[in-house]
Amino acid sequence: MKIIAVIPARYASTRFPAKLMQDLGGKTVISRTYEAAVKTELFDDVFVVTDSDIIFKEIANNGGKAIMSIKEHESGSDRIAEAVENLDVDIVVNVQGDEPFINKEPLADVLEVFKSDAAREIDLASLMIEINNWEDIENPNNVKVIVDQKQFALYFSRSVIPYPRDKETGARYYKHIGIYAFRKHALMDFYKLPMQSLEATEKLEQLRYLEYGKKIRMVETTHVGIGIDTAEDLEKARKMLD
Repeated sequence: MKIIAVIPARYASTRFPAKLMQDLGGKTVISRTYEAAVKTELFDDVFVVTDSDIIFKEIANNGGKAIMSIKEHESGSDRIAEAVENLDVDIVVNVQGDEPFINKEPLADVLEVFKSDAAREIDLASLMIEINNWEDIENPNNVKVIVDQKQFALYFSRSVIPYPRDKETGARYYKHIGIYAFRKHALMDFYKLPMQSLEATEKLEQLRYLEYGKKIRMVETTHVGIGIDTAEDLEKARKMLD
């Protein structure tokens, strides 16, 4: 299998504009993320896909590989699909551009499910982590996922799922971590298929895959990525490099 990583990178961020171009120990956030992805040695190639000339030049000028988006896109999947449409590749991994401290182990675990998928049942794979704090479970910014006995996703929601009508059943709650590995055909199908009501309601792109019958294999992890969403996050990241 040919496996590549694609890092979607927007310059304009609502919460922290130009965060990917901020200095992090002498290099920009996006450059550190790109280098971290390469250093995992899990991928045959790594690309940044961006709508920004600034980010494109930053990667290209430092010896990296960048692809310029041609169209406007509503989701990361759409941006990645456009970029890889004409590439000869089997598995595409979406790496978040604002996570410069990439942990190799959970990425390797996600890729492993494809290597053992002789029946080619799996269209996508992604990560989840158990959460126990009720405030975290109720927080709509934490996307929850429920799975079947084979660890295939049944549904994703910003709401509490499963709803604890009977609290004595010992239900476990999982937060979805937005690292995806796609078979290329599933990604291209997503790109061509229109948004349906569940995705539009919850504002969760992974629901489009489920609504069209794609199978998402979830992998449980204990590793939480360190994302840079705010100026405070950037300061914490700088201290980690000291």
